[in-house]
Amino acid sequence: MSVLIARDRGIASPALVPAEGDLARDSAGAELTIGLINNMPDAALKATERQFMKLLQAAAGPRCIRFHCFSLPSAKRSPEAKWHVESEYSDLSDLKHQKFDGLIVTGAEPVAPELDQEPYWHDLTELIDWAKVNTRSTIWSCLAAHAAVLHLDRIERQRLPSKCHGIFDCETVTGDPLTRDAPVPFKVSHSRLNEVTERDLAQAGYQVLTRSAQAGVDVFVRHYASRFVFFQGHPEYDALSLQREYLRDIGRYLTREREIYPALPVSYFDAATEEKLARFEKRAKHQRHPALTNDLPALTLRADIAAGSAAAALFRNWLQYLGAEADAPLPAR
Repeated sequence: MSVLIARDRGIASPALVPAEGDLARDSAGAELTIGLINNMPDAALKATERQFMKLLQAAAGPRCIRFHCFSLPSAKRSPEAKWHVESEYSDLSDLKHQKFDGLIVTGAEPVAPELDQEPYWHDLTELIDWAKVNTRSTIWSCLAAHAAVLHLDRIERQRLPSKCHGIFDCETVTGDPLTRDAPVPFKVSHSRLNEVTERDLAQAGYQVLTRSAQAGVDVFVRHYASRFVFFQGHPEYDALSLQREYLRDIGRYLTREREIYPALPVSYFDAATEEKLARFEKRAKHQRHPALTNDLPALTLRADIAAGSAAAALFRNWLQYLGAEADAPLPAR
């Protein structure tokens, strides 16, 4: 069966680009329009775009997905990343002139001490309020989830003693359709310095769907006119995403952009690789110099990280929810 997904770049941008086959409507499923508000840091901008597109394509089944990319204009960008956004993405102002079944909003690299002091805060809160009544469901990922609950219910995130970084086994808490047929264990990548707690979420009326004994709350939801889905983790990460982040942080340590050597991602590298990296860490702390990155050992991931299987279930069920709602009229504006 051919999977159709069109990447729509907006009125003033290049034409639709199909991932497979023709754009002709030869599929039996309903057409869905999905927007990605990609605010990830410059180094992860294109990778995040590819990861979500790949997930949607794999989850779409017989449906045609029209996929629009946006980014908050107030998010700080390098000239190269800014050029990519301006040439490849739709303008955020176009969002309010189109109908979207679903929206995915990623986090941005923090530059201010508090979330509500970030330069993009006003744009983001306007987006949150718009999505409540103009989408059937919106996914808020990682830092965007923290920002959304802060704006909606003044739930403050809390600084963790150390970075939550690795592959964590999560359990499903309810029989919600979003986690139907989820793999057991439900393995999800997390990479964050802060968290919102289950107690605070429950007191504010959120429903936790998955949690980890080590990483805490994973997926949680709240209903408005739109169903808001929140990820504290990164189910969209591919197998090498955590490795790229870890190597980036080692590089920042060696160039003295950070003072603390990064901890190994949890349950990620195999035992032999962890031993080699531990020896490299001792050397790096003793001979701290950028040139040491040339001596990083070969890296091998654990065989059981199961990257992508949890995300596949989540996004398949999310698209099924959107498809079931597609015939129902959106709430009056």
